[in-house]
Amino acid sequence: MVDVLFLRVLLAALVSWLDRRQQEALEYLIEENHILRGQLRGRRLQLSDDDRRRLAVRGHRLGRRGLRQVATIVTPDTILRWHRQLIARKWTSAKGRSSRLGVLAEIRRLVVRMAEENPTWGYTRIRGALKNVGHRVGRSTIARILKAQEIPPVPERPTSWQTFLRAHWGAIAGADFFTTEVWTWRGLVTYYTVFVIDLASRRVQIVGSTPFPNDLFMCQVGRMLTAADEGVLVGHRVLICDRDAKWSAPVRTRLDEAGIRVVQTLYQAPNANAYAERFVRSIKHECLNRVIPFGERHLRRTIAEYVEHYHRERNHQGLANELIEGAPAVARVGRIRCRPRLGGLVNYYYCRAA
Repeated sequence: MVDVLFLRVLLAALVSWLDRRQQEALEYLIEENHILRGQLRGRRLQLSDDDRRRLAVRGHRLGRRGLRQVATIVTPDTILRWHRQLIARKWTSAKGRSSRLGVLAEIRRLVVRMAEENPTWGYTRIRGALKNVGHRVGRSTIARILKAQEIPPVPERPTSWQTFLRAHWGAIAGADFFTTEVWTWRGLVTYYTVFVIDLASRRVQIVGSTPFPNDLFMCQVGRMLTAADEGVLVGHRVLICDRDAKWSAPVRTRLDEAGIRVVQTLYQAPNANAYAERFVRSIKHECLNRVIPFGERHLRRTIAEYVEHYHRERNHQGLANELIEGAPAVARVGRIRCRPRLGGLVNYYYCRAA
């Protein structure tokens, strides 16, 4: 009996000591909050949603009376209001909000796309186009979206280079040179290869290769480009090239006399002739950088083999991942075969019917 009484007294003393320690800790934290709030000098605390959630959960457990004793950052009513908002958010379906946000994001993307693809469309025209696809949007909303994307109004909105090229697709070609180091009996010699690419079809025509791209060679290039029946530029009216000195005034004059306008890009502006530059990157990366040409004949054969692969066996992202010439033969049943070129540097896989 004495032992039980002793244990009860000891337990009561321990509980009292713990309560006193908790009260002292609480009083210290309250005083610390007062000091910190005084340091803010009237400025408003910036609380995140997670901060509000934690305070609301703990504040609800204390109740209004307890909060009046300990709350120093915000008022008890504010904490309890946060708690009510958390309950309301729990029972509010998030599905409708997500759907609405998705619709708004889709509208923004459509507005920007229509403005970029149609530089002459004003706010009212874009509003009508959105109505055709089931979206009713005000002119002021469209104006705000375009302003946020730094897209100017119609009079100040320029036509993009890509839009201009597509409007003249079938009549524009690009021309450029690429260099290759070739081993010959004279040692390592740099060969210059000139080519023309049709922007609409991406078809490439190799015009010639030479270690001496002088005026005589360029005059021959001009004749090959402008031949009446079999000229590389038959059917084209614009040729894009850089400001390399090899495209001299006599060459440009000959092209002009054949009815072909030469548009020379700015210095150090490869994007202005991006399709030709892309072909140079392709043939270099996929072929020439992995081959050591021994002599001019080897170089010409290597380039011709790659161009054949480029036209008939290589998928092009700019053509919706299709081939330039023809469509791949797809058999429902058959064996997958590989057609290697250049000893397997480039390969084409196809299905042959059984």
